[in-house]
Amino acid sequence: MRNLSFLLASCLIAAPALAQNVPAPAKPPVNTSDGYLKAGQAELKRLIADRPNNRKARNVIIFIGDGMGIATLTAGRIFEGQQLGLDGESYVAEMDRLPHTALVKTYSHDSQVADSAPTATAIVAGVKTKNGVIGVGPEAIENDCAATAPFKVPSLFELAEDKGYATGIVSTATITHATPASTYAHTAQRDWEVDANMPAAAKAAGCIDIARQMIEWPHGNGLEVMLGGGRAHFLPANTPDPEYSTAKGKRADGKNLADVWKSANPAGEYVWNSDSFNAVDPRKASKLLGLFEPSHMQFEADRTAGGGKEPSLAEMTTKAIAMLSKNRKGYVLMIEAGRIDHAHHGGNARRALQDTVALNQALKAAMATVDLRDTLIVVTSDHSHAFTMAGYPERGNPILGVVAAPIGTPTLAKDGKAYTTLGYANGPGAVSATERPDPSKEDTQALNYRQQSLVGLSSETHGGDDVVARAAGPKAHLFKGTIEQNTIFQIMRSALGF
Repeated sequence: MRNLSFLLASCLIAAPALAQNVPAPAKPPVNTSDGYLKAGQAELKRLIADRPNNRKARNVIIFIGDGMGIATLTAGRIFEGQQLGLDGESYVAEMDRLPHTALVKTYSHDSQVADSAPTATAIVAGVKTKNGVIGVGPEAIENDCAATAPFKVPSLFELAEDKGYATGIVSTATITHATPASTYAHTAQRDWEVDANMPAAAKAAGCIDIARQMIEWPHGNGLEVMLGGGRAHFLPANTPDPEYSTAKGKRADGKNLADVWKSANPAGEYVWNSDSFNAVDPRKASKLLGLFEPSHMQFEADRTAGGGKEPSLAEMTTKAIAMLSKNRKGYVLMIEAGRIDHAHHGGNARRALQDTVALNQALKAAMATVDLRDTLIVVTSDHSHAFTMAGYPERGNPILGVVAAPIGTPTLAKDGKAYTTLGYANGPGAVSATERPDPSKEDTQALNYRQQSLVGLSSETHGGDDVVARAAGPKAHLFKGTIEQNTIFQIMRSALGF
């Protein structure tokens, strides 16, 4: 995501607390020299025993943590372990269990620091392109669909549908957002999620908004599974939302794309809340369209606090796999934790880490369901953020807390005040050096707490550092060293034998 003014309306800075909530740290599972040597030997034995799987993949599942850089992976692992009452530093997350890893370069064709549109295009279509455009090559001109039209690049999902495979996309962002849209859309402007967002000149030139492109996708028999947010992009303006009395659709063309889809797929199921989602029988439904919010789905922390009126990412993953597995040829599926990115843009590490844990749980659900002998699983990110994990906190210190060594005794900066382990190089948490609040006098673990940042911006920015790709299954061993982001597409395509 980019140019947010922003988005985390619910993420206000928490009211000051009188003291930090400091839970007792979990005892490290290894606490002797001999223990560490034996643990290292066990890990070496596991690495030696690993054998490449060169079989042809029947299925490919690509998990994308939007904005999930290495600092987020590390902090998310520690957070998950600490939430379980375990030693967070040595905790093994589900992502850590994938045997093959590569560093991935994330620059776009025209930028050192990319947005999600070109990075997602690189992952699913194999081409680095410009910031702001989706599913088109670097020859594209942003906002000019006529000049861009000749340079469409086919995605792995289009190739799969054309060969008779099933395809699906799941996202906690709008289903028309840059990452999920990269699977089916070709557009000169990533913000054209709905026709109301398009200038008159673009409409006159025949440009088609992203929501319509999804419904009218001309490949195979269309996407079998589409689960995410963005309901307003499919409903006509002034059409009441089924869930919120004050919300209405956004389409300016009067089309009800949900009805269009239902008419074209009479054996399919359209759902918009947990109850209707849970009622879907994957054995009977031919397709599944779920639009769970007018805009993005809720952050995981808010979803659970609100009673779970929307399915979790793990639940959507499980049902998507059940739907797609009916295809005898196989399937290609994208699972995106889109709101990690949004929380980081708001300078809110707590929500970012909880959504990272939700992605880990979705991966765990998939790993319990699929057969890695014929299913390639890839977990990666499109880009990182200006998010840091720093200082010298003692082991076991709360990852969302202030730097302390020993625990309970904050380490002080030059201004005599504490500082948090997690922070941002820029973003909405910036404060004056002479007026900087003392985090040790605030509840830095509160849901709405914004970590302090160095440079003041209304929205924190992406980072340009490498991200990690992890993999298991056929051709997973090709994820090694440092690779270009567009090479991920080539590995997935090779695994499928395309």
